[in-house]
Amino acid sequence: MKLYGGIDLHSNNSVLVLIDEEDRVVVEKRLRNDLALILQELTPYRKKLTGLVVESTYNWYWLVDGLMDSGYRVHLANTAAIQQYEGLKHTDDRHDARWLAHLLRLNILPEGYIYPREARAVRDLLRRRHRLVQQRVGNLLSIQNQFARLGMNGFSAQRLKRLQDGELDRLIAEPNVRSAVTANLALVRCLNLQIERLEREVLTQVKLAAQFAPLTSVTGIGKILALTIMLETGEIGRFAKVGNFASYARCVDAKRLSNEKKKGSNNAKCGNPYLAWAFVEAANFAIRYSPRIKRFFDRKCARTNKIVAFKACAHKLARAAFHVMRDRVVFDETRAFG
Repeated sequence: MKLYGGIDLHSNNSVLVLIDEEDRVVVEKRLRNDLALILQELTPYRKKLTGLVVESTYNWYWLVDGLMDSGYRVHLANTAAIQQYEGLKHTDDRHDARWLAHLLRLNILPEGYIYPREARAVRDLLRRRHRLVQQRVGNLLSIQNQFARLGMNGFSAQRLKRLQDGELDRLIAEPNVRSAVTANLALVRCLNLQIERLEREVLTQVKLAAQFAPLTSVTGIGKILALTIMLETGEIGRFAKVGNFASYARCVDAKRLSNEKKKGSNNAKCGNPYLAWAFVEAANFAIRYSPRIKRFFDRKCARTNKIVAFKACAHKLARAAFHVMRDRVVFDETRAFG
């Protein structure tokens, strides 16, 4: 009798459920997050276990790696793609774990990609840089808002980064406002140092693989964005078609159609947010420096709005990047943007 396992993973405990081929529960236990304890519980059923499903939560690394090192076949569930029957009156952790095992038994489990552990740390370092960049942008926007309230518009982000304390004394008379802006500027300077440090560390640890080297030929993509795309993409061969990659990069509309009419939206968060950010960032640079892409952007803006136009450019760049990575060719702006 084959067994199928599901593990509902939390911060300090996990719920383990094993079911048989008839969907009957064989084991149902809540265990503290201790790898040795979980392995001990699984040992009597090892030979019958077809596979174990673990939720793709923020802390899955230790459990998935430990189970795989012990010889278990592990599946990482794509939680964003899993849906349960909405008519259920009551669900809990045991039900969730059983549902994971049930999907595995039926061979309809939406699976996530188990990223190679040797590259996770440096990928996560670039993700941390991304978070710091977001914080820096937030502080710069806060300063711009303060200046706008005083009737002083036109201060670009680059101009704000160069502001000195002496200039603030001249620009802002109100001491409380000046103090608030000074605090934001101090955070921006600190974040600049940390972002530059992380960039140096990443560049010394990892280089663009030969397959990904042509990424820097794509308009708008520099070294850091190319490394981000490489590390977030992983093995390009896991994407069957260019549309699969564009969807993973969140560059495809999440809408539900019936009889050629829009009936609602599907899960827009399904995909990789860091790849989505990378291609939008690349689109911003491409529009700034490429006349051809700028013309494409302007045409889109005339028919829709700026947000849709930016996403359209990002979509084009994502599709081009797929072919560049898969075929190892240099980016052709004419083919991508007509």
